Formats: sequence, structure tokens, C-alpha cells
Amino acid sequence: MKKIITLLFIGLFAYSCATVPLSGRKQLSIVSNSEVLPLAFDQYGQVLKESKVLTNTKEGQEVVKVGNRIAEAVDTYLKDNGYSSITDGFKWDFNLLESDQVNAWCMPGGKVAFYTGILPICEDEAGIAVVMGHEVAHAIASHARERMSQGMVANGLIGGLQVAMGEDPSLTQTIFLQAVGIGGQVGMLKFGRDQELEADQLGLIFMSIAGYDPREAPGFWERMNAQSEGSGGTPEFLSTHPGPERRIDQLNKQMDEALKYYNKEK
Repeated sequence: MKKIITLLFIGLFAYSCATVPLSGRKQLSIVSNSEVLPLAFDQYGQVLKESKVLTNTKEGQEVVKVGNRIAEAVDTYLKDNGYSSITDGFKWDFNLLESDQVNAWCMPGGKVAFYTGILPICEDEAGIAVVMGHEVAHAIASHARERMSQGMVANGLIGGLQVAMGEDPSLTQTIFLQAVGIGGQVGMLKFGRDQELEADQLGLIFMSIAGYDPREAPGFWERMNAQSEGSGGTPEFLSTHPGPERRIDQLNKQMDEALKYYNKEK
């Protein structure tokens, strides 16, 4: 019986896997955008209602400008390279929220929030692009859907979201909330380290495609590390992520590849 179950799960993975653009990594995907996005959009709208939104300020407009610039560049890249279906149902939205938290996040479907607390570390438009590229990468790589798919399989819910809601609505709802960062602090997605490093990799290329110099990325993480050491506490943006030294080393190793995209766009 154990062998049969193992074979069933292997077959499920083979049938229900997707490929992350650029990294080429295979991921489990038994939940569709059409199932997840309406739930994520509703929750994002609730966050905006409960927050002080500063999108119409000078800093807020800069966040919107960078977000739209990267989103448009990424949409074009995906379309040109046969990945346009990844953003089916996406509705890009970028908002600056007033909060001392040093953080930013992206819900499924391109719903991005920046907190004012991270802007001093960004310093300028290029720094915002570093963070924005990383957050957009989480959406493009479908990391939340992957987490939800993993959670459903781990709990024996393998028939899709609607079937799972019928089988065990309470458990399925809990898995969804955890996957999109709801339950503790909204948007605080606790992705695995591999997903975080993948978001760094893709984010570096996405900012390059949009015309932002990827060589700004290591400097951002150096400032983030300095802020962490100076304050004696770990910012939310770092707390569940790989250490700054590790990600700076990876970014530097990937820089030559990212510069190909940057120089192509210049």
C-alpha cells in the first residue's frame, strides 16, 4: 500500500508540475490562478481598507512608477518567451502603506504592498526596484500557489481547491491563509530559503529587463544588513530570508547574466 501511495504521489507531481521561468525549476502546482486569485484579491482589498495608503504621495507615486515599469517589462518578456499563461488573471497593483515595518510583500496575482519603513534602506528608485523585482518574482514564480499545493498534498487534499473545499473546508481555508501570509501579519509570507533565493535570482533579471542597473542589488542588501545589526533586531524583510551574506554572494555570481539583460535594454 505504501508503495502504491508513493507511486500515486509521483504521478501527481509529474502531471501537476509547472516550470518557473528563467530558473527552470519544477514545482508542484495543483491549484490554479482562477481558484486562488479571487481570494487573494479580496484579502488585498481588505488590507488596503485597514491601512493608511500613501500611494498619492511623492514616495507612493515612485513605488507605483517602479512597479508598473517592472510589471510591463516582465509581461513583455513572458509573452515573448512563451510564458504568458503564468499571468492569466493577474491584476497588478502597487501601494505604499504607512508602517514602521521594514518590509514589502506581494500576494498572488501581482498585489504588491511596500511599507514606508523600508524606503530609507531603498534610498532611491533603483533601491525600490531591487525590492520590487524580488516581490514581483514571488508572484511570477507562483510561490504562494506552490506552498498551497504542497500543503494540500501533505494533508491528502489532491483534487483541486474546489474539491478540497468540499471535502474539508476548514482545513483548506487554513492552508490558503497560510500560503498567502494571512493569520499572523498579512503578507508576511514565510517562503522557504530556496524560494527566496529564486526570487532574488529572478528579481535581479526582472529589474534589469526594466532598465534598472542590477549592480545596485548587493548594495541594498548591505544596507539592510547594516540596519539589522545597528538596530539590534531583525527586520521582517530579513527574518525569514537567507542571510545577507549568502544572498549577496549569489547576486554577485548571477550579475554577469543579469547584465546581459540590462545592457540589452539600454
